Amino acid sequence: MTEPSSCDIMRCDILVRQLLPQMRAEMVYRLVNERGISQSEASKRLGISRAAVSQYMSRKRGFTREDLPDTLESVIERWVSAVASGEGTITICDVCRSADIVGKR
Repeated sequence: MTEPSSCDIMRCDILVRQLLPQMRAEMVYRLVNERGISQSEASKRLGISRAAVSQYMSRKRGFTREDLPDTLESVIERWVSAVASGEGTITICDVCRSADIVGKR
C-alpha cells in the first residue's frame, strides 16, 4: 500500500504514542477471548512477552478511558485476523488512513 497523501511525522507520532497501545490491547483481548488463542500463543505470534499479554488482558497496559475512533474497528479486526491466521499485515499507514487523527489529539 502507498502512504497517505497527508503523511507526516507528527501524525505518525500521535498514532504511535496515543492510539497504537490501545489498539494493541484491544487486538490482544480479541485474540484471546474471541478467537480462543492462548495468552502464551498470542505472545509468540506477536513477538512480545507473555507478561505483556497478561498486562494487556488485565488492562494494566494500553488501557485508556478514551474510546477508540469507530473508524479503527475494521483495522483492528483485520489485524486480529492477520495474527490469528498468520496471513496478511497491517501497517501504520493503514491505521492512519482509517483514523482521522489530524487535530484530534
